[in-house]
Amino acid sequence: MKRFSKLFSDLDQTTRNSKKIALLSNYYKEEKSPEDKLWVTALFTHRRSPRSVSTRLLREWASEFAQIPLWLFEENYHIVGDLAETIALVLPSSSNPIDRSLTYWIKYIMQLKELEEEEKKKKILSAWNQLDSTERFLFNKFITGGFRVGVSSQTIVRALAFTFAQEESVVMHQLMGNWDPGNITWEALVERPGQEAFVSKPYPFYLSYALEEDKYREELTMKTKEWSAEWKWDGMRGQLIKRGGALYLWSRGEELVTDKFPELTEGAKWGEDNWAIDGEILAYGDSGPLDFGYLQTRMGRKLLSKSLLQKVPVKFMAYDLLEYKGMDIRELPLWQRREQLSRLLEQNPSQNILISPQIEFQNWEELSQIRSTARENMAEGLMLKHRDGTYLSGRKKGGMWKWKLDPYSIDVVLLYAQRGHGRRASLFSDFTFAVKDGDKMVPIAKAYSGLTDKELSAVSAWVKKNTLEKFGPVVSVPAELVFELAFEGLALSTRHKSGIALRFPRVKQWRNDKKVEEIDTLDSLRKLLG
Repeated sequence: MKRFSKLFSDLDQTTRNSKKIALLSNYYKEEKSPEDKLWVTALFTHRRSPRSVSTRLLREWASEFAQIPLWLFEENYHIVGDLAETIALVLPSSSNPIDRSLTYWIKYIMQLKELEEEEKKKKILSAWNQLDSTERFLFNKFITGGFRVGVSSQTIVRALAFTFAQEESVVMHQLMGNWDPGNITWEALVERPGQEAFVSKPYPFYLSYALEEDKYREELTMKTKEWSAEWKWDGMRGQLIKRGGALYLWSRGEELVTDKFPELTEGAKWGEDNWAIDGEILAYGDSGPLDFGYLQTRMGRKLLSKSLLQKVPVKFMAYDLLEYKGMDIRELPLWQRREQLSRLLEQNPSQNILISPQIEFQNWEELSQIRSTARENMAEGLMLKHRDGTYLSGRKKGGMWKWKLDPYSIDVVLLYAQRGHGRRASLFSDFTFAVKDGDKMVPIAKAYSGLTDKELSAVSAWVKKNTLEKFGPVVSVPAELVFELAFEGLALSTRHKSGIALRFPRVKQWRNDKKVEEIDTLDSLRKLLG
């Protein structure tokens, strides 16, 4: 654990990506335990075990171990903003430090799940007594499932590729899928990349950047014929894969979701085998795509009733063909991959698998006009793709752009505030906003982003001076500060007091030039619903 603890500390102290790659590469070279290297890779690519102990119990046990009242621990927690760090800070120094491996402690935590509460407590206290402060912090992070460090999956890929002299695209593909250290070895995952661990393994998704209109408009205008356009559909990105006669459906978050969308398994009946299609899972009615909110009702259910399947049918809108007859064709130009995709779907028709239509246009002005009709077509905007472009891995600039419609925006007032976490633990950064409903203020959305550090400091200072009531970490304030809130869409909701849910709300700007009397009303939002 000490070697991993040092790696974590070193990574946490640098912002240079080249330094992070060097640190990771040195770790992979020097660490003798294949299991520890496997767990490091899993942790840094966001694979975690389910939480085995509730945070309530951890707070109670930590305050008891530290011999301080629970209320005092809670006050410290609200200031620090991170439970794992708070526990590590308040506990007394270890009386029995023991150096064990990273794998030992992770398996130790995994075994807690089956124990009774009192036995869990003994195990946790024993562990705290064997670890130093940084190791305790990491141990607590593993328990709560909140382990994060400033290392992206791409950094891990680059470090592994550099260390083992492999192509980054090969390493990225190896790390895809639902593997974990319990069902694969280090050798199978990294050292023998030619051997597929799972026949269902998806490809890394190609992700786009938002179109910087001013910067690229002239280039696109001059080279219009080199680009194709499609609707940017408002669904869940996925890969539909058929290998070995079985069908697999993966989400962009690398979750296998085949069972959640049984309508799409009709594709398993196709005569063709060994293909992989990139596309979008859409809620789809008789007249076309439905609002994203419908799809969310399917995504959150473990069991799908017959009535829900009838109420919210889905289709797969195919964008691209990544594999055909067992061959990786991502290096072919887009126009060739689209031709093969079209032939595949024509020869093996399925009513629930459609091809995303390409939009014909002559010039930028015409395309801009088409984009303005996106919401009428239940889309978020347009996707622009270079006809000769290859299918890349991860987020890359140049060959594919998303050109979304401008978001909706409303003026709202701040009602509640909560301190942030991590580096924002000393600031109020989590806000609840409201609109007017007659002579009342009705909460409409929570937002956590959009303000600059300077603005956050100013708002936090105002909140501290004007706090009305405290509800644990949340405080209420007078309805005085006005903000402009941006969001992508809205839908009716029985879970919200307002009856409306906003999609992806964020602060657009602090409107200190406006008075609370000028904010929007609940009626104005209802009109947006049509």
